[in-house]
Amino acid sequence: MTAKIIAIFANIIKNMSDQPSVRLNKVLRELNISLDRAVEFLNQNGIEVDSRPTTKITTEVYNTLLDEFETDKSKKVASHEISEEKRKEKENLRVIQERKEQERIDQIAQRAALKTNRVALEKPKTLGKIDLDLLNNPPKPPKTELTVKDKLNSEKSVKAKKPKEEVEKISEKTDQQEVVSESPKGQVDQGNSTVEETLKTQYTKLSGPKKTGQKINLDEVNQKEKTVEDARKRKRKRISKDVKPSSNTNNNNNKGQQRKGRPNIVVKKEEPTEEEVQKQIRETLEKLQGKSTKSKGAKYRRDKRVQHKQKTEEEMALIEAESKMLKVTEFITVGEVATMMNITSTEIISACMSLGIMVTMNQRLDAETLSIVADEFGYEVTFEKAELEENIEEVEDLEEDLFPRAPIVTVMGHVDHGKTSLLDYIREENVIAGESGGITQHIGAYGVTLDNGQKITLLDTPGHEAFTAMRARGAQVTDIAIIVVAADDDIMPQTKEAISHAQAAGVPIVFAINKIDKENANPDKIKEALAGMNLMVEDWGGKVQSHDVSALKGTGVNELLEKVLLEAELLELKANPMRSAKGTVVEAFLDKGRGYVSTILVQNGTLKMGDYLLAGKHSGKVKAIFNERGVNLEEAPPSTPVSILGLDGAPQAGDSFYILEDEREAKQIAAKRTQLLREQSVRTQRHITLDEIGRRIALGEFKELNIILKGDVDGSVEALTDSLQKLSTGEIEIKIIHKGVGAITESDVLLASASDAIVIGFNVRPMANARTIAEKEEIDIRSYSIIYDAINDIKDAMEGMLSPEMREEITGNAEIRDTFKISKIGTIGGCMVTTGKIYRNSGIRIIREGVVIFSGELTSLKRFKEDVKEVAKGYDCGLQVKNYNDIKVGDVLECFQEIAVKKSL
Repeated sequence: MTAKIIAIFANIIKNMSDQPSVRLNKVLRELNISLDRAVEFLNQNGIEVDSRPTTKITTEVYNTLLDEFETDKSKKVASHEISEEKRKEKENLRVIQERKEQERIDQIAQRAALKTNRVALEKPKTLGKIDLDLLNNPPKPPKTELTVKDKLNSEKSVKAKKPKEEVEKISEKTDQQEVVSESPKGQVDQGNSTVEETLKTQYTKLSGPKKTGQKINLDEVNQKEKTVEDARKRKRKRISKDVKPSSNTNNNNNKGQQRKGRPNIVVKKEEPTEEEVQKQIRETLEKLQGKSTKSKGAKYRRDKRVQHKQKTEEEMALIEAESKMLKVTEFITVGEVATMMNITSTEIISACMSLGIMVTMNQRLDAETLSIVADEFGYEVTFEKAELEENIEEVEDLEEDLFPRAPIVTVMGHVDHGKTSLLDYIREENVIAGESGGITQHIGAYGVTLDNGQKITLLDTPGHEAFTAMRARGAQVTDIAIIVVAADDDIMPQTKEAISHAQAAGVPIVFAINKIDKENANPDKIKEALAGMNLMVEDWGGKVQSHDVSALKGTGVNELLEKVLLEAELLELKANPMRSAKGTVVEAFLDKGRGYVSTILVQNGTLKMGDYLLAGKHSGKVKAIFNERGVNLEEAPPSTPVSILGLDGAPQAGDSFYILEDEREAKQIAAKRTQLLREQSVRTQRHITLDEIGRRIALGEFKELNIILKGDVDGSVEALTDSLQKLSTGEIEIKIIHKGVGAITESDVLLASASDAIVIGFNVRPMANARTIAEKEEIDIRSYSIIYDAINDIKDAMEGMLSPEMREEITGNAEIRDTFKISKIGTIGGCMVTTGKIYRNSGIRIIREGVVIFSGELTSLKRFKEDVKEVAKGYDCGLQVKNYNDIKVGDVLECFQEIAVKKSL
């Protein structure tokens, strides 16, 4: 039994060790190594790991990496410790500096306090009146009596011999006598001013100290003082009621004698009883809980303060937690996430690129990517969903219900490298003729049946740089990616971007090297460039499939499709056609006669007529199903691209769609999603801040270009929005206040009139009433069918809104040969034009010995007696400078004009 339990625990521990525990990017940061180095080391040790930073690895793999790259980690730790020591040294220096500064401030404050702390003088007090006549003619005292002055002198001699108390008494008596003698006011008031009175002082002569015969014992006095001091220092001892008081206190006076005669008696401490301990604990608890001698009112106030403090702390903690919590839906874009986290979109795009994910500002992130990105910036994400969405359950298909399905193949590459031409040859169609400017501007979804009966679903993506989101969307729904590269060109930026999208989606790549029928074609150059990107083709001993083709002549196309089917067989693609349909929205547009048309790709299950479909925030009943050739269908099996009618709006490209049992349930979920998106748009709306206002004021002339954008399909609107927002600069900002799918309506024109915006239509036209209102309100409506033209026109409009840059241009020089002074007019200079031309309306600088001494303008310019507008090189002329007459022979006049130069973005 024990052995069985041990075996069970061993299996549990083994299973736990096999489970993924940590992401690879965190391990790379911890060990200070690159992704390629770690993957290469693991492959050498026989451990297969995906070359992605988000890959999760087990604890065993982590220990293997830790054992190998411990030195790299120790180097990183050592560098961190050195930087930490330097930081601490700087912190200590800063603290010492602050302490010195504080001491200096304290000294200054003390000096200031000493200056201001002066004793205030008291005002004189009124004691009485002095008779000046009596002072001038004082009465002569009798010779036999002592004067007051002699009495005072005799008393002073006595004071030196008396003790302190007697001296004070005598001084008080003397003060009283002196006041009486010097102020004979009472005599004057009584009318006896002629009577002279003398004062006789009664005093006793001091005979000195008297001896009593007693002696003071100094040892006892010192012992008493020491006992009092010890009693102060000694802590209070708690004595129980049963213990009798010690006799030591009675013999305190004889302590000195005991020390001399016999040793001290040590009193043993008695241990407190259990009752005393419990009583002491109870009293201490009552004091801590506030149950001591305080009143109930004080206890109530204290409890209230404690409760208020706890409540405030909880609220602050809740606010701090919510500030790091992002409440989002899965339909949020990169720009909206950046606004919620109060950072720039560039930082989020950089973080995604470091994780191996290529995104754009208007691209929506899935739940896993959003969680990883938020975690990088220290935020947590909570996904708000409709309560009814819980009814949409993911049903796992049984193995016996799965059947093989056709592969979904996406064709990507740079613009004008031949993607659509290759598809035209495979489909035996001419799609390019239907595209404006000969470039693809929509995602096309087509179903193809080959000669051997095998079916393939093909997705055609645009190659222009503005359609990054479309290429990413194509890579997300595909099984295999065909990347077309022109043999007469090079690996272009859009080609590299398409490769990155395919690698991020983890789909197999097949390279089609096109245009080999041209004379300057060089397929080996393309293969060499691919090898430089760590993509070694099979012809050069690698694992990546590639084939040389010519889309115009059809050379090598069949072989290319065979390689695609071979990759599809290795993937073992299967689906369950018996379940409800599930898939992805490819495109959506508004047709004037049929309403909203949505191009969808069924990835699993079968879509049937009459199904209740939910896609994003829109829902509806499937009323019609068409294939890419416009043929009506009753149902659409897995891996089939179809167009459907019946939705109440145009869902966004990339939205997942589901089939629900009840139409009411679909509408409720769609309404709830609409509400959540509206709340989210309010949260992600960027308001102008004080810093932004300050930046605009400092900039001087800040302008905004408001745009209302309408397009035929959602993908084109999204691509054009992304491209236009990239044109924003520090001086002028593009603000797209509204974008949508469909024709330009009356409400769009009214919104443009209210917000002073221009309306741009991409492959759409304004309705009749909208055009009438636009002419009345003088609203500019621009229609485009090629994305290049729209971007260039907006760029020109932005450059026109910028204030021109003033640049100075020197037109000519003239030398003063002679001067003429005319009364009431001033000094006229006779000049010879040496270079260029002198213009009457231009500015003038007077240069003397290489130094500019005056800048101004001309009052007059004459040749002979006639006024002229300009004088060319080699001619003489007479001129007068406005408000300046101190011109001399030999001065050089420089003529210049300020020219407004148009700014460019």
